[in-house]
Amino acid sequence: MSLEDAKRQIDRAFTVDDPRGLAFENAFAGATSFLRRKYTKDLAGVDLAITGVPFDQAVTHRSGCRMGPRAIREASTLQPYDPPYGWDGFDPLSEFSIVDYGDLAFDYAYTPSFPTLLQNHIAGILTQGPGTVALGGDHFMTLPILRAYAEKFGPMSVIQFDAHSDLWADDDMDRIDHGTFMYKAVKAGVVDPSRSVQIGIRTECDDYLGMRYIDARTVHEKGAAYVVEEVKKIVGDHPTYVTFDIDALDPAFAPGTGTPVWGGLASWQAAAILRDLAGINVVGGDVVEVSPAYDTTGATAVAGAHVAMELCCLALWNKRKM
Repeated sequence: MSLEDAKRQIDRAFTVDDPRGLAFENAFAGATSFLRRKYTKDLAGVDLAITGVPFDQAVTHRSGCRMGPRAIREASTLQPYDPPYGWDGFDPLSEFSIVDYGDLAFDYAYTPSFPTLLQNHIAGILTQGPGTVALGGDHFMTLPILRAYAEKFGPMSVIQFDAHSDLWADDDMDRIDHGTFMYKAVKAGVVDPSRSVQIGIRTECDDYLGMRYIDARTVHEKGAAYVVEEVKKIVGDHPTYVTFDIDALDPAFAPGTGTPVWGGLASWQAAAILRDLAGINVVGGDVVEVSPAYDTTGATAVAGAHVAMELCCLALWNKRKM
């Protein structure tokens, strides 16, 4: 950390001209954009856009993840002093233009309008060139996002970190429920189940619709290296979207979520898997279900911020200077 920079940097999210570079303003002060990136709607020359989706009207148990994007942004202020650990010196903050595009605007009292608004929001970013990393918000949000990605890339490979498969059968495509989003994504043809995989599952599922899954016990018993090898075989070089439900982590590491399930991944396991997935064709991702009110320590938001940073690294790794 540069002491001189720390003395003079403040509100970098609004005052910086060049979106590239590490940030040194005090972690406890200033405008809390994600990783202190510039807040902007101008996507000219931008490589990756961060956007918040403060929506939690689809939850089945505890609400509150509408506050997730704000908490993740605040927690992320601890990270931009240095390149991310474990990426062999790769510094996406300095090498690439990453911006905070702000949150999706929507009418919280008119839930039926939300899916189309979000799909158009993401599509509007993708048509201008950048990929996206979305901060949630409940897991239903991934369905409209996948629809936008499929418009550009065709049926997506998906890597889903989760305690739940979210494959509950529901053929009412207008019904909004975070437990059915993957079922609908597969049925709608926006996800290729034969090229997709779920990691950390530890709840029952009657029909995986052709998706592979690696449950939490398998992760514990066979290790991160096994998981990475299997995942790379499944997705190949196909355009891939990574969605990370924070309840993939055990409640000991992420208590601040709406539907916690014991026996989950440790944070070090998730970090190892994400880092070793470097090289796959990641075109976007999200971290969802962070509900800060259920975690007085802030650890869940910290985990969410680290996941989002790893997603940025994965999305930009193949574009780095060699």
